[in-house]
Amino acid sequence: QVQLVESGGGLVQAGGSLRLSCAASGRTFTSYVMGWFRQAPGKEREFVAAISWSGTGISHSDSVKGRFTISRSNAKNTVYLQMNSPKPEDTAVYYCAAANTYSRTASSYAYWGQGTQVTVSS
Repeated sequence: QVQLVESGGGLVQAGGSLRLSCAASGRTFTSYVMGWFRQAPGKEREFVAAISWSGTGISHSDSVKGRFTISRSNAKNTVYLQMNSPKPEDTAVYYCAAANTYSRTASSYAYWGQGTQVTVSS
């Protein structure tokens, strides 16, 4: 079992930047693929980014590619989401999650954080 706690959310202006963090505790952090998902009001949860245990396998959704970057520090048991040039449509609750296999599908992730709200103003 692993526990995940997100931080860093808040209000940001369009075109600004924000960095989300997700601290993991419990079982060995390096055992897991880590992912970021988001859910806007009235919409389904959607994939944002994923990173393999070694950090060499990385994937971003088309909607954030070139603007957001996922990374991880296994020494700090933390995964990050650097959000550059956010847009109002990026407004959502952002969740980090842990999985045993590399996936872009939410159902593959067994462990979830509580989420952090990101609001992008125009």
